Amino acid sequence: MTKVIVTAQVKNVDAWEKAFRTHGELFRSQGQTASPIQYGTKEGSEVAVCSEIEDLDAYRKSLESPEMIATMEQDGVKRDTLKVFVLDKDVRF
Repeated sequence: MTKVIVTAQVKNVDAWEKAFRTHGELFRSQGQTASPIQYGTKEGSEVAVCSEIEDLDAYRKSLESPEMIATMEQDGVKRDTLKVFVLDKDVRF
């Protein structure tokens, strides 16, 4: 499993969060099998989503799929602000 964090700006955090909670089937179709998916919002218009996925290449392709693009548009995601971070490094103390 690969842990990924996606950040973006949205038009309305409350509307985004309400819509985001309904997308379980879409997330499963992307290979996100671990639950729960963690997310946070920041005052203003920023969101961050952390999830574990099975296939990183398939996940990246799914972010460009017509279905995902339409979903993000409906949810008010500003796609030009979308950033994907793959958590592939760690440090131990």
